[in-house]
Amino acid sequence: MAFNDLFRLSSHAVITNDDDQVLLLKANYGDKHWGLPGGGLDPNETIHQALLRECQEELGCEVTINYLSGVYFHSAYQSQAFIFRCELPESAQIMLSDEHSEYAFFAVADLSLVQQQRINDCLAFNGQVFSAAF
Repeated sequence: MAFNDLFRLSSHAVITNDDDQVLLLKANYGDKHWGLPGGGLDPNETIHQALLRECQEELGCEVTINYLSGVYFHSAYQSQAFIFRCELPESAQIMLSDEHSEYAFFAVADLSLVQQQRINDCLAFNGQVFSAAF
């Protein structure tokens, strides 16, 4: 890999409700997919700073980071995605940015296989950070 090659890093939050469903946001761009809150790192930003900034931008509220559960390589995007277990404050009211049209909580079993693996790894975290490539 040369110095000028494009390589992406992103941070994403796994947030669940009382029924163990996971929060996903529906994008207003690209293929309008449902995905975890979070996004790409800006220059000079740590993975934690990026996650907190992205969640504030996308959800309109702060999150609490509990732990980093995994790092996943996505070959289609030449990207490493850092997955964190997070919580919303009890009083949080989600206010989406213009990047997303809606949010919902989904059963993990209803998600894509890639999303299932990342989320199940996160929820089964035992102190060892998971890693996989897709």
